Amino acid sequence: MFHQIRRWACPDLAVDLGTANTLVAIPGVGIVLDEPTVVALQKGSRRVLGQGTAVGKLARQMLGRTPDSIVTSRPVQDGVITDFELCEAMLRYFLRKVGRRMAGLRPRVVMPVPGSITPVERRALRMSAERAGAGRVYLIADSKAAAIGAGLPISEPLASLICDMGGGTTEIAVLSLGEVVASRSVRVAGDELDEAIVEYVRRNYSLKIGTQSAEQLKMRIGCAAPRDQELTAELRGLDLVSGVPRKAMITSEEVRLAIAEPLEILLRNVHGVIEHCAPELVSDLADTGMVITGGGALLPGIELFFQERLGIPVRVPHDPQRITVRGAAICAEHLDRWRDALDDEFRDH
Repeated sequence: MFHQIRRWACPDLAVDLGTANTLVAIPGVGIVLDEPTVVALQKGSRRVLGQGTAVGKLARQMLGRTPDSIVTSRPVQDGVITDFELCEAMLRYFLRKVGRRMAGLRPRVVMPVPGSITPVERRALRMSAERAGAGRVYLIADSKAAAIGAGLPISEPLASLICDMGGGTTEIAVLSLGEVVASRSVRVAGDELDEAIVEYVRRNYSLKIGTQSAEQLKMRIGCAAPRDQELTAELRGLDLVSGVPRKAMITSEEVRLAIAEPLEILLRNVHGVIEHCAPELVSDLADTGMVITGGGALLPGIELFFQERLGIPVRVPHDPQRITVRGAAICAEHLDRWRDALDDEFRDH
């Protein structure tokens, strides 16, 4: 009875603190928050604007458009926290926005983290979350949370290959019998694709564009494999020769060439993870294939790119950018069952 009352008064939470977006889910309810991982500050101070509310969507709108007196900051880079003070302020705002606390209760929180996170980063993450208003904080590997959210049979004696492409990192892992058999955490993901487009436009068009413009271009006409019909889009940026604004047209094939190198790096890392598996597990992958999750899975042709190069089935589940937080929410819903496994997985020594 106490546990039922506690869950009603102060439900457990799943918090996916991503480089690009932070998502919060409540077990049995679903995703209740999906906002950019961005904070707006008064220049020269550590004060968050709007009495601590210039966070998420509001701060994202200011990116690249702020006057000199205002700066925007992304406290999570490459999947890890780079500014714990700002991250704490951001988490405090998000937790207040979605949670309800009664009788001093604090929500237990399950948080997916990169497989490469260090013990120091783990302790700092837990401390930031607790100071922001969380109770007990449980950590789970991004790849395992994504596999659970995608409905893969990770508890069976069968290989499951997951590739979770986020904003700052890509988590690649093979799981079997509930454990990660082989994995890699690669700091090549959505942000690197955007930067590759920025560099391509600078080099080939002598135009300077921002990463937000590059991201929009990637979403509009980007592709990982050649399209049946070529698309075009208008570029707007600063001419590096004349120093004045200028427009140009770019094709989907050019965007594909721009992002080809970071995609090749990811492909090599997937090969590397597979090579570290036992032959029996590798043979399983010929049937089970690979599942791609995260925001990067939305890139058109991404499954075809990997399928042709790996020679195994590749699929993208529905709503892939929310798969990881859904997996964490499943763990939070059955926390009494998962608690020991989560403690053992990321126990600080």
